[in-house]
Amino acid sequence: MTTRDYYEILGVERSADEQTLKRSYRKLALRYHPDRNPGDTVAEEKFKEAAEAYSVLSDPGKRQRYDRYGHQGVQGASGGGFDPSTFSDFSDIFGDFFGFGDLFGGGSGRRRNRPMQGDDTRYDLEIDFEDAIQGKDVELKVPRLENCGECGGTGAASHDGLVSCALCHGRGEVIYQQGFLSVRRTCNQCNGSGKIIRRPCQKCGGEGRLKVEDQLKISIPAGVDNGTRVRVSGKGRPGENGGPPGDLYVFLRVKDHRIFRREETDLFCTFTINVAQAALGDEVHVLTFDGLQTIKVPEGTQTGDRVKLRGLGVPHLSRKGRGDLYVEFDVRVPSKLTRDQRRLFEDLRRTLPAENEPQEKGIFDKVKDYFV
Repeated sequence: MTTRDYYEILGVERSADEQTLKRSYRKLALRYHPDRNPGDTVAEEKFKEAAEAYSVLSDPGKRQRYDRYGHQGVQGASGGGFDPSTFSDFSDIFGDFFGFGDLFGGGSGRRRNRPMQGDDTRYDLEIDFEDAIQGKDVELKVPRLENCGECGGTGAASHDGLVSCALCHGRGEVIYQQGFLSVRRTCNQCNGSGKIIRRPCQKCGGEGRLKVEDQLKISIPAGVDNGTRVRVSGKGRPGENGGPPGDLYVFLRVKDHRIFRREETDLFCTFTINVAQAALGDEVHVLTFDGLQTIKVPEGTQTGDRVKLRGLGVPHLSRKGRGDLYVEFDVRVPSKLTRDQRRLFEDLRRTLPAENEPQEKGIFDKVKDYFV
């Protein structure tokens, strides 16, 4: 039994609460644990010392006696000295560091017998561009596993199919003496369950699970995009030991559209006009996801000029409203002319000034030339 002050060992004030004690002890135990310091007897002693201090101060009754009488108040009691059995309550302190859940009896074997939620599953679904814009209800056939109704998920026949493990006697863990510690390890014969299947269930063949196909109807909201996932609660893998099932996540991939392209919540399309429409202006009809829309082509329109149709883009997923639709004009010059068309263009050419001078470079071109 150490003679140093327990509060000094843990580096805390005498008024420290339970969480402060636990946090300080965990830090010291991880620092001085023999697995991190093989062959270091000083570290081993510090590890024992910290464990002794925490085993006393973490117990309200022992701490009260220690505060009143000092070491004599706990000497000879179960709290005095280093007691490896106190580690049975320390699994929440160490978590999965060094496998301490097994080492100190927190017991992955014990945890295995607790109800555990099933894993989430993924289903990839490809949808049309229009469905992503407008939303749609979709029916799916999703394969999944469910607990066998015959054996309740144990994998064993209902009558005498499941027996206690002979190696761990149903505890799910085996105790070894390792140095100054009583070490508990998950039983490798039953994998911590404490049970062995003597006769497998005939319906599931001992797997405890059956493959089924769920017919689900899910609602795809308007405005989804590539990578958007839709959650279906309770349709994932079944839980163990009576735990709840996981969830199903439907990941969406949106097909490309032959006319429209998308940038976040805005839509873009290209509309072809002839040189007369571009020069004189016109009214044209554009088919959108909201039906035909009439737009004006301004006089003197050039290739690449755009018209914005506000609020005719993609709906926002997280808030109200929609993006915009941009109609980009492509001025098409005819490759073949009739005799009358040629005559008219020749008359037009005589009235228009020739603008064949090279254009001055823009600022970005000048900067580019400077660095080349």
